[in-house]
Amino acid sequence: MEKYINLLKENNLLKIIDKPCDIELEIAHISYIEVKKDDSKALIFTNPTNKNGDKFPPVITNIFGSFKALEIIFGRDISDISDEISALLKPKKPNSLKEKIDFFGYLLSLKSIFPKRLKGKGICQECEFKEPNLYKLPVLKTWDDDGGAFITMGQVYTKALNGTTQNLGMYRLQVHSQNELGMHWQIHKDGAHFFHEYKKAGVKMPVSVAIGGDPLYIWCGQAPLPKNIFELMLYGFIRKKSAKLVKSLTNDIYVPFDADFVIEGFVDPNELRDEGKFGDHTGYYTPIEPFPLMRVTKITHKKNPIFSATVVGKPPLEDKFMGYATERIFLPLLQTSVPDLIDYKMPENGVFHNLILAKFNSLYPAHAQQLMHAFWGVGQMSFVKHAIFVPSDAPNLEDYKNLAKFVLDRFSPKSCLITSGICDQLDHASPNSCYGGKLGIDASIDNATQAPNILSDAELLSKFKKIDPNILEVYQYFTQTKNPICMVKIDKKSNLKPLFSSILALREHFKIVIFTDSDARLDNPYMMTWRITNSIDAGRDIFIDNEQIIIDATRKNIDDNYTKEWPKETNCNKNIVNNLIKRGLIDDDENLFEKFEIFG
Repeated sequence: MEKYINLLKENNLLKIIDKPCDIELEIAHISYIEVKKDDSKALIFTNPTNKNGDKFPPVITNIFGSFKALEIIFGRDISDISDEISALLKPKKPNSLKEKIDFFGYLLSLKSIFPKRLKGKGICQECEFKEPNLYKLPVLKTWDDDGGAFITMGQVYTKALNGTTQNLGMYRLQVHSQNELGMHWQIHKDGAHFFHEYKKAGVKMPVSVAIGGDPLYIWCGQAPLPKNIFELMLYGFIRKKSAKLVKSLTNDIYVPFDADFVIEGFVDPNELRDEGKFGDHTGYYTPIEPFPLMRVTKITHKKNPIFSATVVGKPPLEDKFMGYATERIFLPLLQTSVPDLIDYKMPENGVFHNLILAKFNSLYPAHAQQLMHAFWGVGQMSFVKHAIFVPSDAPNLEDYKNLAKFVLDRFSPKSCLITSGICDQLDHASPNSCYGGKLGIDASIDNATQAPNILSDAELLSKFKKIDPNILEVYQYFTQTKNPICMVKIDKKSNLKPLFSSILALREHFKIVIFTDSDARLDNPYMMTWRITNSIDAGRDIFIDNEQIIIDATRKNIDDNYTKEWPKETNCNKNIVNNLIKRGLIDDDENLFEKFEIFG
């Protein structure tokens, strides 16, 4: 970690904050706002404290907080890693003697992908707590309504019951007491699969959580590798040297020798504890639910450790850059299952699983639909809720404005495939946990019909208000295309389906209408994309009538047959932010606050 901190410092990508900052809300709020800046930096808080005045080891946040920082951590350009994987999957036959020597030399170098188990202790075990006490660690509380403090950059190491397979995952971990941690293993994760093996056998499951060390460990922990492949093999492939591991002191789990902290313990598979609420990377709180409990048996650390943390909530955040690396590096692997895929993009304001853009070689009718089903059947891609597929002549996938125009000029309801399948456990819009509606849009075929008779926003609002006075505002996007998008803000009083039938009387003036709540900002397309993709279930909230599509992106309630509690957004505490501004710890940047809806 020290090596990368020095590199960040040399590249003007590190800010050191020496003033006292509270581990409850203050450090998280500073980090949350910092990473949204165009020139965001990693932050080291050298004086973390709490309301009792306790002192803690330094905290580092936003270590992946820029594209330049990402390149420093990986040690090379991300595209070079992607190209190497592509070449490995499609090796060329060496012809000359030199090519043969180079090829066998490369194969020999691949032995470094396998982690090495060292004898003795690692530097992560230089110091030991006399007794486990999680309250001595600077674990952050991020949001007002969080159920407590959460470790957010913990590398969770587990192994299969038979010991043949080890896994590294990155899960949030709630501090329940000085020696109890909540294990937020989502149902689809390998850690949860191992847990069920131990539960069936009726034995306790060993778990060790590493914090810090080489930052690449952290990224590998969230990499979507195929089942039963240890994530630190990917570390060896990227670094060209083996990860070095040492045995935990109180269980038989191996962890990186150079971690800053190691928390060891066991999970009793028959013991669950309510976990949450937690403001997660979707930008919404996830509910209180029972999850496994880890009883801590030992905490070790190296001399002068630094505690790593990340902050999640509304985009853009640190996961924007981590997700970019995942997206680029795993493209060649995805192409083995979807060979006609040219490229894909997971915009961070679609919180990754909520929206994917894909470009492909369109070769025959229904080719896009074939790719949609392939995506929805491949690993973590199966969680994707909304997918837009465009042909090879479409604009660059990162050119969102021109790409949107391209799609809207070819779109009609015939372009839509609405189906259902598994979804991320963090998704709140679907009526069922882990299962809901999905939407695929095929923009490879021009299905567009005649453009509507566009009215001004004021004229259209006047006509809408005559139908329902609870409609508050109208804002239209891409009015020069054949399928403009009409955003409608409404003070929702009941289920909107009867209203949808009524406004079809004005169908000549619109093609796509999206309803959203009264507190939404219609003129903020970045955050509207975040809000809409989070708030709809394709099977329930998309209504099609002839050439018109109406989408309900409002909060759902019992009137909508939604029986769960609709979650709150993750909004910063204004009093905390104002206090931080007064102390000179953040800038009073109203434009930034409004652009990314810091306060809702």
